[in-house]
Amino acid sequence: MSESKNNTVLVTGGAGYIGAHACKALQQVGYVPVTFDNLSTGHAEAVKFGPLFKGDLTDRSSIDAAFQEHRPHAVLHFAALSQVGESVTDPGRYWRENVGGALNLIEATVAAGVMNFVFSSTCATYGDQDGVVLTEDTDQRPMNAYGGSKLAIEQMLADFVPKGLEAVIFRYFNVAGADPDADVGEDHDPETHLIPLVIDAIAGRRGPLTIFGTDYDTPDGTCIRDYVHVSDLADAHVKGLEWLTAGKGSRTFCLGTGTGFSVREVIDAAKAVTNAEVPHSEGARRAGDAARLVCGSERAKTELGWTPTRSDMVTMLRDAHRWHEKGSF
Repeated sequence: MSESKNNTVLVTGGAGYIGAHACKALQQVGYVPVTFDNLSTGHAEAVKFGPLFKGDLTDRSSIDAAFQEHRPHAVLHFAALSQVGESVTDPGRYWRENVGGALNLIEATVAAGVMNFVFSSTCATYGDQDGVVLTEDTDQRPMNAYGGSKLAIEQMLADFVPKGLEAVIFRYFNVAGADPDADVGEDHDPETHLIPLVIDAIAGRRGPLTIFGTDYDTPDGTCIRDYVHVSDLADAHVKGLEWLTAGKGSRTFCLGTGTGFSVREVIDAAKAVTNAEVPHSEGARRAGDAARLVCGSERAKTELGWTPTRSDMVTMLRDAHRWHEKGSF
């Protein structure tokens, strides 16, 4: 890890799915991750790898208090509202909480003299660019308030560079899997992600899965999406932190496989992993669904030295299944 004498890192959203895995990855290489979370969607039980500071990004005073108490030398920012559908029906909430909260955090970070900032962004900033392998240089055209709010934060971070702030930004699509040791995993309410929905359908915890559209221009007719194992993603964030502490400056990285997996491929892999049928039915296409959305990660591989080791579908499903069978934190 970094040679810095201060090994404390503030992790916003550290009680959530990706944030909790990042906290474990940080602890494993000698950092002290301090989770800053309001626990509105996160889980206090997931905060296992460092202290919890309960606060809200819309309350600047609570952020200042966290900096005062723990004096971190860097920030990893995961906390955000992230439901695309909700961002369409209630855009104001996404602009108010995601963007307003990020502004409070960035201003508090700079005021505390902390100049290393890792931001968990999203490929939703690109909008619907079907069939294109997205890179860091692809035009960004968000189609909803979720993607728009994340893009606004990216732009905000760039505006604070003249004040000394340096930021690594990560863009990625679907996150999957769980910690291989099953210490933490995915637990959303409501759950909208395909892999936990598949696992729950197999276990009978919900009804049959619906495949929305089987006539897309893909090899098996179902949509293709890019998936990255959550532990691989956490490792990338640690590497992003090391990039900044080494003084390499602001940089944006996409994290993906560049190929993706179809819905049928996920179902077939789940059957192989669990030795059980996936109850499912075929339905009509959903409005707005693209046939194929994937991003590349060549820059992350060549510059960060990031190589995903668990982002094949069987491993992601196996790790997720182990976590869901455990049933709790």
